[in-house]
Amino acid sequence: MAESSNRRHKFNHNSPPADEITGEMTLDRLSSEVLATIMTKLDVSSICAITLTCKSFRICAQDIFKFIPNFHLLEIAAPIDRLRRLLLPNASLQSLKLDCRRLNESSIDCILQPGLVELTLRNCYKFSGKLLSEVGARCKDLRSLYVSSVADNRGHIHDVCDLEELLRGCTQLEELVLMFDASIFRRPDFARVWTLASTKLTYLQIGYITQLMVIELLSPTVAPNQSPNHIPPHVFPNIHKLCLSVDYISNTMVNIISNTLIHLTHLDLRDQPVIEPGLAFDLTDEGLQLINQHGRLKHISLIRSQEFNPTFFRRVTDQGILFMADRCTNMESICLAGFCQVTDTGFKTLLHACTNLYKLNIFNGTRMTDLVFHDIDSRNIGDKALQAVSKLPKLRTLLLDGTDVTDLGLSYLQRGAQSSLVKLSIRGCKRLTCKCVSSIFNGGSNRELRELDLSNLPNLTNGGVLFLAKNRIPLVDLRMRQCPLIGDTSVMALASMTMADGDRWHGSSLRSLDLYNCGGISKLAFQWLKKPYFPGLRWLGVAASLHHELVDSLALSRPFLNLMTRGEELGTDKWDNLDDIYMHDYEEVDELEQWIFQEDENMTDDDDDDNDNDNDDDVEAENEE
Repeated sequence: MAESSNRRHKFNHNSPPADEITGEMTLDRLSSEVLATIMTKLDVSSICAITLTCKSFRICAQDIFKFIPNFHLLEIAAPIDRLRRLLLPNASLQSLKLDCRRLNESSIDCILQPGLVELTLRNCYKFSGKLLSEVGARCKDLRSLYVSSVADNRGHIHDVCDLEELLRGCTQLEELVLMFDASIFRRPDFARVWTLASTKLTYLQIGYITQLMVIELLSPTVAPNQSPNHIPPHVFPNIHKLCLSVDYISNTMVNIISNTLIHLTHLDLRDQPVIEPGLAFDLTDEGLQLINQHGRLKHISLIRSQEFNPTFFRRVTDQGILFMADRCTNMESICLAGFCQVTDTGFKTLLHACTNLYKLNIFNGTRMTDLVFHDIDSRNIGDKALQAVSKLPKLRTLLLDGTDVTDLGLSYLQRGAQSSLVKLSIRGCKRLTCKCVSSIFNGGSNRELRELDLSNLPNLTNGGVLFLAKNRIPLVDLRMRQCPLIGDTSVMALASMTMADGDRWHGSSLRSLDLYNCGGISKLAFQWLKKPYFPGLRWLGVAASLHHELVDSLALSRPFLNLMTRGEELGTDKWDNLDDIYMHDYEEVDELEQWIFQEDENMTDDDDDDNDNDNDDDVEAENEE
């Protein structure tokens, strides 16, 4: 044994390096400065991935984290002990984005660094409102702040003093997103502390707030020692974009928003009433007439969600839409949901009045038909429309939800290698059959497609999914919720699918898979949803009502998988830039997850190798003696 070790070591010492033999320069021979320059061009996930390749890369990566300007880690939730080894004290750090579901208030010292300009903290279930005050105290230079789900799992009531400290400390804020229930702040104090908000604030989004709190927030108040004729300044003098989820969208709230926010260009309002609202708490034709009083509005979204109850804007008619169209002729984007009394006449008015309109989304418009589009270049919502659309050479996104397209219409989208389509949604298109999938991809067409929504198709069968697997369509996002004929066979086919990557093959490229309420899903399917199948899966929608134990087991076995079991739509913000995902190749395993769990093991192995080398040197020395 000693002799073989001696021979091996003598060969290592006397033979020239591999790069001298081949005449090529290997990466691990580069100087640390060059390696550091290369690594600074990568994201955190990629940096962690390459640390698995060799010891020199790992050492260089550890140094990189001391001066990297952007630290974005949203795809997984790293525990605090691992995060501390990545998120080192860094005077150059300006942007930090984390999934905090595994963190608590003990990690505040680690994540809140003073030089931050942009901060995104998602899923802060285990934090109290103290997180807000600590941000205000430690991150004085913040320009953008996103915080979600604060104290959702704690049942704590938010102290308005925490919000006050945040607004008092972050005087440079330009964007503020508070994605949690703000209604548990005390109302009078809540309106008062917003007077401290930065005058530079241009974008505000609140996850939930009552319409009464919005009215109080935007209503100017006169102090007791001031003259009644004194006009107080507006709370948000420079707001351009406002996004609110409220209990009820009412005329009063719409009026005060439109009247007070004079620079408003984007307005996004969403409500989800538990019961049908009364007249005083509802939106009517008169309320739509009050929109865009200052004429600057470019984008508007008015959505009545049916998450809790099938409610509608029953007091809005074609006349209200006509009033809004008169004031919104410069509108570029309109989204309306729940306007059940508006007919083709009203929607057609918007299309003709808004000459700059490039996006119109209508949901739950129960009285809308194809006639809306019949006189617009003959582009009705059906196969004829698709025939015209297929001629667009740079089309990337196509949403056909609820239209009358057929399999024949989808076949018009076949353009072979010239296809540019990246996202396609045919949700709820009742006339489609089980052949709709082959109509899209036949002849090698639409190979660039990455997102496909086949939800609520009553005729879609396992055969369509088998076609996807057989042809190895490299989808990243596949949604098939509410498909009664989709079952275990589809899951098995997707799990078994392999994708080509040069000379090697790896598992399914899916990052999101929605199987909620599919009729044929049984216990067998859950066996194929576990590792090692679907190596890159990060979002999964399933119905937990019949398989509670299996869902719990799956959650334990895949801690980085976001499970949606109550019918929620899979997260739309899982990637910072949706355009970027089409440029990435996904590996067989998630390198970042592997790095987090195996780094200690790798370091131990390296230490053992060093000890073996030392022992070999000792043996060689003894033999020479």
